[in-house]
Amino acid sequence: QVQLVESGGGLEQAGGSLMLSCAASGRTVSSYVMGWFRQAPGKEREFVAASWSGARTLNADSVKGRFTISRDNAKNTVYLQMNSLKPEDTAVYYCAASRPPQYGLGMRSSEYDYWGQGTQVTVSS
Repeated sequence: QVQLVESGGGLEQAGGSLMLSCAASGRTVSSYVMGWFRQAPGKEREFVAASWSGARTLNADSVKGRFTISRDNAKNTVYLQMNSLKPEDTAVYYCAASRPPQYGLGMRSSEYDYWGQGTQVTVSS
């Protein structure tokens, strides 16, 4: 089993930055696909970014050029650096882990096996 704990959410003004962290425990996740998703009130959970065990990453179009996913395998932790925040980025952000082997694109919730409890990000205009 893998436990995921997100941190770093909060209230930020539009144009500001936040960094989310996702600390994994229970297993080493260096070979896992790690993803970030978000869910705004009244909306479905949506893909934000994913990171593979190599250097490959994938971002949703809505966050390209603003958000960066990274991972520190020594710390068993994944990060989401969020810059140029917009009010529409307001959501609960979830970290997720997909154990190997992975065959999908990393963009669907169903591809992930473990989830964190989420952290609230609120961006004011």
